[in-house]
Amino acid sequence: MWAAHSDEAGAVVGCEERGPDWRGFSSGGTKVLFRLGPAAASRLCVTEAAIDGLSLAAIEDARADSLYLSTSGGWSPSTVEAIPVLVLRQGHSLIAATDNDEQGEVYAARLETIAAEAACGFERLRPMARRDRRRLLLRLEPPAEGGPIRDPEAPPQGGVPIHAKLHERM
Repeated sequence: MWAAHSDEAGAVVGCEERGPDWRGFSSGGTKVLFRLGPAAASRLCVTEAAIDGLSLAAIEDARADSLYLSTSGGWSPSTVEAIPVLVLRQGHSLIAATDNDEQGEVYAARLETIAAEAACGFERLRPMARRDRRRLLLRLEPPAEGGPIRDPEAPPQGGVPIHAKLHERM
């Protein structure tokens, strides 16, 4: 998959590239942020990879109050500048939706510091597995008409809503 990174003005400045066995970034491109959702969102969900941002958006049914962001696995100087600008402009909540591993914890700590400096809300969302929300999506059963998405590994008495299994909140 290719995921466009854009600057504050919305101009595409680079492209995150992911495949089953490889990942990269467009030659000559600039890592800023992959963005999915309304620019004026009050909830900024930062992931390490665009595929994780897309997966979180799918799991959360693309919340109208959320802007899903990806740093493409790194903190370029442009990314370091972009996140605080968004947080200060929106001034609401910064969500660290990073992997449940050592690198994810380092990312989350950095995002928590940014949130504290901006005096905005902070939340840490972790996938229950070590990493990878997209693998969970592959296991999901389609919801019954009007019902919640269910995990096929849930108990037979109706299952557990996917949010209960996905996120461990601090």
